[in-house]
Amino acid sequence: MTVLSSGRSRLRSGAPSRSLRFLPASALVLDVAVVVMAVLVAAAGRQTFGIFPSPADVSHHLGTAGPLVVLGWVLTLLVAGAYSPSVFGAGTEEYKLVFNGSMVAAALIGVGCFFADYPLSRGFYFLSFAIGIPTLLLGRFAVRWALHQARRRGSLLHRVLIAGSPAHIDEIAAVLRRERWLGYRVVGALTPAYYLDEETRSGIPVLGNSDDITSVVLESGADVVFIAGGALGSATQMRRLAWDLEHEHVQLVVAPSVTDVSGERIRVRPVGGLPLMHIDPPRATDASRWGKRLFDAFGSAGLILAFSPLFLLAALQIKLHDRGPVLFKQTRVGQDGREFPCLKFRTMVVDAEQRLKELHAQQGYEAGLFKMKDDPRVTKPGRWLRRLSLDELPQLFNVLRGEMSLVGPRPPLPLEVARYEGDTVRRLRVRPGMTGLWQVSGRSDLSWSEAVRLDLYYVDNWSMMQDLSILAKTFGAVFGSRGAY
Repeated sequence: MTVLSSGRSRLRSGAPSRSLRFLPASALVLDVAVVVMAVLVAAAGRQTFGIFPSPADVSHHLGTAGPLVVLGWVLTLLVAGAYSPSVFGAGTEEYKLVFNGSMVAAALIGVGCFFADYPLSRGFYFLSFAIGIPTLLLGRFAVRWALHQARRRGSLLHRVLIAGSPAHIDEIAAVLRRERWLGYRVVGALTPAYYLDEETRSGIPVLGNSDDITSVVLESGADVVFIAGGALGSATQMRRLAWDLEHEHVQLVVAPSVTDVSGERIRVRPVGGLPLMHIDPPRATDASRWGKRLFDAFGSAGLILAFSPLFLLAALQIKLHDRGPVLFKQTRVGQDGREFPCLKFRTMVVDAEQRLKELHAQQGYEAGLFKMKDDPRVTKPGRWLRRLSLDELPQLFNVLRGEMSLVGPRPPLPLEVARYEGDTVRRLRVRPGMTGLWQVSGRSDLSWSEAVRLDLYYVDNWSMMQDLSILAKTFGAVFGSRGAY
């Protein structure tokens, strides 16, 4: 095929990262080092602190028990699948395998010592796992963080081919480009035979048609193949493709037409050899229940007390700067379209609203959230308040009153809501928040469409753990001052 031959030079421009092959081995070496460290610290700590009565010298047991604990622990992690290449880089499976494998190792070692009547020190046993398990998890977190940073810089990438209809290909490619930390570099597409263009609409080179998947994979050196909608005509073709690639070290990924759905809402149940994907309903109603409201009430009250010195400092600086009002009240739209006065420390000149139309004309503003760098209306104390997002602290009182939540979509202006189109109105299904998913994902550096996508993801996939995760990430986004102006 002429398209395939014309694309070969581009394919060979970047070979698959061989360093990825050493990722499981690197994790294994790190885990061995962590377990050895935990065992040595536990031996020293048992003798020093004497956690249990009658502290004894365990050094004469260390030569026998130490290596057995290390070997048994690491072998259990290996059997549990903690070094499988598929668990690295994304999801919680890696942490679950490390934790569960460590707990199984602890149980096996304890039971083994009981039946063998081996006098293993209880303090040594307890300290080994109490120190080792959290440290193992931290080590895996550090490996993942380093992996994500390397991928964002263009290293340690998988070479990906996507097979399917052009529309499905572009949709999947957009997600993979957006989430660069996943490490997928799309090198080409495989389309149905009727599609004769050399590129898809988003510029992905077409290297062949869907009937040539095996030959194109071998030619291109790709290590991951995404099968999207329209790629194959039957389950038999899928089965034969898996047979063809079983010895080629190529990962086969089926990408259904499902996006922006969290893993907690997806369950796969094989029935008669047919894997059926069950998708739970959106969770917008869960985000309005009493548990989240109780968390907001107690959380906002505690934060108001904790930040009271900052409230006083900010109020004094604003008042002394131009003698204007300390607080700025702006009508915003809350849950189910209800309007409320949103509180902020005033960071702009007193006549900021009157100057807004002039700035709209200068910036070519049409719709969405209006923000600009170096806004001339921002006062001197307002700059540092905005940089650290301290101007939004008074919204804690909105949270306490039930008008807002600690986490949720940002409260929009009535003018913005009037211009909402299509699915955007789903942002109003939950209480607006002081922080949210898009704020910790780039804040003002994101486009309006991307901010809406993240807000809708939050609404449909709400969970208390996600709220806690967003709150934790907020501190990094605020103190890093990323996207804040």
